[in-house]
Amino acid sequence: MGAWELLLVGAVLALGLCGVLVPGVPGSWLVWAGVAVWALRDPGSLAWGVLVGATAALLAAQVLRWQLPPRRLRQAGATRTLAVWAGVGALVGFCVVPVIGAIPGFVGGIYGAERRRLGSHGDAVASTRTAMRAGGSSVLAELFACLLIVGAWAGAEIWG
Repeated sequence: MGAWELLLVGAVLALGLCGVLVPGVPGSWLVWAGVAVWALRDPGSLAWGVLVGATAALLAAQVLRWQLPPRRLRQAGATRTLAVWAGVGALVGFCVVPVIGAIPGFVGGIYGAERRRLGSHGDAVASTRTAMRAGGSSVLAELFACLLIVGAWAGAEIWG
């Protein structure tokens, strides 16, 4: 696969990661499609292994999303700004501590947004709990699966 094609696949994966945080955008499907195109253009056992792993991770994330209690984020007062802060926190956490750092980064991003909006620590903690109960857990499950897939793709490209 050429450099431009890899760059295009990386852009689709990045768009998919952003799409996980935006309601109505099929972020996880974009991530899977990017990996599928990469595996089809660069056929090898490692590429197919990443594609099979991506499929399994996304199926598991979807099952987990359906098992979590469905609630509305908007009713809880969540905004797009909160989603952006949570996504940035997850991305920073993912880069600082690969893969598992996304979880505390996600929660930390929500806390940072709420602390900035509300001002006090106690109110921000209570609001973070409410946001995580209202739907942050399901978004986190999908975002974590997508970050895991992007990490596997990047690792396969760098070390494979």
